Amino acid sequence: MSPPVAPPGWSRWLVPPAALSVHLSIGQAYAWSVFKPPLESALGLSGTQSALPFQLAIVMLGLSAAFGGTLVERNGPRWAMTVALVCFSSGFLVSALGAATEQYWLIVLGYGFVGGTGLGIGYISPVSTLIKWFPDRPGMATGIAIMGFGGGALIASPWSAQMLKSFGSDSSGIALAFLVHGLSYAVFMTLGVLLVRVPRGERPAASGPSALDGVQVSARSAVRTPQFWCLWIVLCMNVTAGIGILEKAAPMITDFFADGSTPVTASAAAGFVALLSAANMAGRIGWSSTSDLIGRKNIYRVYLGVGALMYALIAWLGDSSKPLFVLSALVILSFYGGGFATVPAYLKDLFGTYQVGAIHGRLLTAWSTAGVLGPLIVNRIADHQEAAGRHGSSLYGLSFLIMIGLLAVGFVANEFVRPVHARHHVPAPREAADVARQQPESA
Repeated sequence: MSPPVAPPGWSRWLVPPAALSVHLSIGQAYAWSVFKPPLESALGLSGTQSALPFQLAIVMLGLSAAFGGTLVERNGPRWAMTVALVCFSSGFLVSALGAATEQYWLIVLGYGFVGGTGLGIGYISPVSTLIKWFPDRPGMATGIAIMGFGGGALIASPWSAQMLKSFGSDSSGIALAFLVHGLSYAVFMTLGVLLVRVPRGERPAASGPSALDGVQVSARSAVRTPQFWCLWIVLCMNVTAGIGILEKAAPMITDFFADGSTPVTASAAAGFVALLSAANMAGRIGWSSTSDLIGRKNIYRVYLGVGALMYALIAWLGDSSKPLFVLSALVILSFYGGGFATVPAYLKDLFGTYQVGAIHGRLLTAWSTAGVLGPLIVNRIADHQEAAGRHGSSLYGLSFLIMIGLLAVGFVANEFVRPVHARHHVPAPREAADVARQQPESA
């Protein structure tokens, strides 16, 4: 499928809505915690077991982005969005079959493996194109699109909760909810497939630098630089800290205030998930746009340093005040989203736009690692504490201390990021781009 080239006079502001239609759909992943309690009840699962589809989906997101990044650069955003549509929607259909037959392995396979592949290809599908359309404001441009991924749960969380209420929270009700998700997202993602375009030539914007001005580094060379691996650690630590709350958000707030005079209801917990999604979404556009003003390294200092402080507040004071707990969690999730939205611009600053999509795909293996670490730390410790007879906020105290330590590691790694040495630069960017179009690097 050839990348569709924008005709003369095409507005670059039509590209972010195309990206949003895909990212708002695949952002449903952040609403997985709404399905955890019904699945645990219907199929007799533990908290660790019910996290498996989500964990595998995040693993596959990183792997498919890493191995498919060069294919996305080669075949263009329409091809990538089509692949994402087919995989993500099919994953829900397979999961629906698994829930209907009470075969949990089918839910893990469908949502985790098949759907997760769609997550990865869909996530990176518009990034390189947006940076080329908006070379003057890369942080804002990627923030707009990636904002959709963070905001997907803002729609999916209350929608899923309402479907489970209407259809029932048994296996057949869960199956029907999965089926509706799969069909609905297929229709919505089609809008992005039809709308997306790539820029003509190297200067899509009326003003601003050429897409190939400045430092340019190939994907193959980028992974050999210390800068890439420092950013890998930064992203992994920031994601682990955020995803630890997000994956278990609904049961976590219920547990924290289970012993109080006003326990948190299931609908209120779903509302909390939606609020986290809103913070995740707002952070992606707000913080990434701020990074255009204060710089990428400075904004990551905020994400990691202030994020650790917020975790400390929850660990020591969170169970004493619902507003404090909710506000601190919202700040953490805004930093989590902001980290995702800022990293493509950070990569562009360090490595240029030559193969930024492929480099971004390789960097997302950090997300795969964090997708296992975050839920594993929180769920395993919570299960262990519960088995030991503990309850409420004591289920999570140790997990939060670990998260503070991980954020400190990320903060140090960010301090080691420096400009890429000239030996890694592509000597003639425009000539190299022509060669890459004729003989693209294998993934």
